[in-house]
Amino acid sequence: MGRAAGRAAAGLLAALILAPVISLALSAAQGTGELWPNLAAYVLPGAIRDTVLLLLGVGLLVVAIGTGAAWLVAAFEFPGRRWLDAALLLPLAVPTYIVAYAYLDLLHPLGPVQGGLRALFGLTRPRDLPFPELRSLPGCILLLGLVLYPYVYLPTRALFLMQAGTLLEAARTLGAGPGRVFARIALPLARPAIALGTGLALMEALNDVGAAEFLGVRTLTVQVYATWVNRSDLPGAAQIALVMLVGVLGLLALERAGRGARGYAASARRDSPMSRRPLRGWWAGAALLLGLTPVALGFLLPAGYLLLAAVRRVRLAGWPGTLAAEVGHTLLYAGIATLAIGGVGLLVAASPGLLGRRSGRGLIRLAGLGYALPGTILAIGLLAPLAALDAGLSGLGAPQTLIGLGTGGALVIAYAIRFLTVAVGASEAGLSRIPASLPDAARMLGHGRLSTLARIQVPLAWPAIVSGCLLAFVECVKELPATLLLRPLNVETLSTHLYGEAARGTYEDGAPAALLIVAVGLVPVALLLHPRSGPRGVDGSADPHHATRSNHERGTA
Repeated sequence: MGRAAGRAAAGLLAALILAPVISLALSAAQGTGELWPNLAAYVLPGAIRDTVLLLLGVGLLVVAIGTGAAWLVAAFEFPGRRWLDAALLLPLAVPTYIVAYAYLDLLHPLGPVQGGLRALFGLTRPRDLPFPELRSLPGCILLLGLVLYPYVYLPTRALFLMQAGTLLEAARTLGAGPGRVFARIALPLARPAIALGTGLALMEALNDVGAAEFLGVRTLTVQVYATWVNRSDLPGAAQIALVMLVGVLGLLALERAGRGARGYAASARRDSPMSRRPLRGWWAGAALLLGLTPVALGFLLPAGYLLLAAVRRVRLAGWPGTLAAEVGHTLLYAGIATLAIGGVGLLVAASPGLLGRRSGRGLIRLAGLGYALPGTILAIGLLAPLAALDAGLSGLGAPQTLIGLGTGGALVIAYAIRFLTVAVGASEAGLSRIPASLPDAARMLGHGRLSTLARIQVPLAWPAIVSGCLLAFVECVKELPATLLLRPLNVETLSTHLYGEAARGTYEDGAPAALLIVAVGLVPVALLLHPRSGPRGVDGSADPHHATRSNHERGTA
């Protein structure tokens, strides 16, 4: 590939990623003069209020849980710590809408929790038992926080392990207790990681449509979906999505400001890791119980309910008749998108060597923009470009609807744009571990850039590339907003089937689909717990120095 051809391909990719944003603005401008005043007066104030309060609540909760859990496993030694260190990642396997789905049935007035409490206290009527209402903004904040805290836990734990043991030991010898060491030294040094993880968690909360709608919270994302699907008002949905996009850019700016220009703390020497303070007796039991609480509420309870509900459903009525087709559709679209994401992601990750360092780094940053676009914004922004492309192709004799709305192509493109950065990050990490002398030697022997990439770099970085593809596949399976809006007509996937059952209140019928999604979601957790390659950390886990430093240098959001 010549430099000119490579830059042309990079320009095409950049246009594909930026097209939804430009299209969104154009669609919003097509709204009638009466539409925007109506939205501004009756829709946006409540949606903006609920969205801001949701993000504030979720942000505070994930920081508290994620940072506290990271300090607990990094700074203290107690029986069960290693198991807890791994278990704290498990809520990553459960999408937010599935947690809401499970808890709505668990905590229903006629459900097992309230039914058991009434039996315990001898009550006969549901209204005799005062119980907090889950369908509320506080309920939504709590459930999202219990699922999203690992985004803060992972990088913050890595930063705590990076901090030089001598620095913390010096503070202890000067008389500082564990609380003061945490507040005055460890926490300020870990601020970049906390900001990074909180930004990711808030992006996921903003992208959520299922949990918020199930729990009666009318966020901007829910209003976009309702305006388009229920009212058939595309310009109105685009106008709300444009407001939402401004919020996304604000979140990115806040995350950058939270990290500031600070670098990460100096790496701990291999012979001087952060020493853990041993806990004994009831202190050890309290630490283990405290750490297991978010794991139980964020994973064990909803996953256990789904398993029991699925078994009960299968025993009574067998597997849902449409489940096989839904599994097939899910695997088909996620699989095609993963192949595209893996191939394009590898080329983007290698672009600094193929196109030049400046152009390549710019392309890598641009690839990260897709993940910053919530699925609803991406879906609306893709409508006009894909319709125009279909019209152009039909003029050349192609079928009238080749890749636009109503076909699987639109969904695959949305998946590819949104999750491209997952494969880019994994491929870039794998390529960065290859000694520069190897591709240099290949070039000296007459191999071109693409030949060197295919014959030398890809085989050596293959485990990282495959891991990135697996992560992208899981994200495609779990994605709900874009799937709801762009799936072909009369086609259901596992996520949309679950959404429909929850909307109808037939929870047990959706339990098998939810359980399958959770099983797929365990894949990235297994990859995080058992990495197959890469440097090792001071505690035997994946080296936090390399992973966190790479993310910081790339400036990923």
